Amino acid sequence: MKLVFYIYRLFLPLFIGSMITFAFILELVDLMMNIWKYIFNFVPPAVVGTIMLNFLPKTFTWAVPLSVLFASCFMLSSLYSKNELTALFASGISLIRWSMPLIVFAAFMSVALFVFQDKVVVKTSLKYDELKTKALRQQKIQSNDNIVIISEDGKKVYKAEYYDDESRRIHQLFVVDRNEKRELNTIIYSPMAYWNEEDGHWVAEGGVQYTYEDGMLKSGSVNKVDEMELTEPPETFRNNTISVESATVEESKAYIRHLQKAGLPFAESLSQYYNKFSFPFVVLIVAFLSIGISGKSQRNVFVISLTLSLGMAVLFYITQMITMLMAKFGMLPPLVGAWAPVVIFIGISFVLLKYTHT
Repeated sequence: MKLVFYIYRLFLPLFIGSMITFAFILELVDLMMNIWKYIFNFVPPAVVGTIMLNFLPKTFTWAVPLSVLFASCFMLSSLYSKNELTALFASGISLIRWSMPLIVFAAFMSVALFVFQDKVVVKTSLKYDELKTKALRQQKIQSNDNIVIISEDGKKVYKAEYYDDESRRIHQLFVVDRNEKRELNTIIYSPMAYWNEEDGHWVAEGGVQYTYEDGMLKSGSVNKVDEMELTEPPETFRNNTISVESATVEESKAYIRHLQKAGLPFAESLSQYYNKFSFPFVVLIVAFLSIGISGKSQRNVFVISLTLSLGMAVLFYITQMITMLMAKFGMLPPLVGAWAPVVIFIGISFVLLKYTHT
């Protein structure tokens, strides 16, 4: 137990100090990238400060893996250089047993990072984007074009050329109505339809309804479609494109269901959804790497260990980028694209640990 407290007494100050430093650097980089925009738009310093404050939680998600890597490498190289680890190994304590407190801490931080991202970072990131958009006088457009929506379990298919969110009007609307067996019942076409807020349905102006009977389509004019037919809310037709990375787990699931419902590609979003669960394990991976690589050299231990660990971490991110792209284009299942780098590098870490010089 004394050994555990000794390890944490060495590690935690390094970890906390590194995390604060890296977070400050990331905040500074973001400020420098946007400062000319703030000056050009005469954004008050108090507003800039609020924007930076809402960006702070996001910096911690990036700083945690770097801090674990730096603190582990520094502590291990220091102990190696002082021959303290050599004395421990000579007394019969294995490297795995000695490093278990670090591994437990890294596992805890992986879970904490996932929860922190889902419960805190998503909200503050949205607030950051909202404040920044408002301060820089940017506008988010929710009108949409070339829309296809499948609703009511495939019984209705909406196809529209353009949706104007400001006026809540749909231009060049086609609605295909099908029965339980997915057989054609009717097709409704309207050059323009508007949303009736009171009745909660779309009104087709100058529309035509084609009814399929006896193998033939029979047409008839339509002005006001029955309210039970076109009740898909305007929100469905909006440009609802979001980044799954900046949404909560529940919001991501709802968005992916929306993509599936609309018949849109969802492989990329699904891989990003799985990546929400796999990414926090990078903390555990860098801890394994720093432990496995430390002690590979007897000279310049810290520099060599940190360089090798950073190199392996960069290789992990490159591998993750490649597998995520492969998942996006359907070359890998989304689940494999998100989790393959984690499995590969944890395996590499175990190999490094097994052959680490003790």
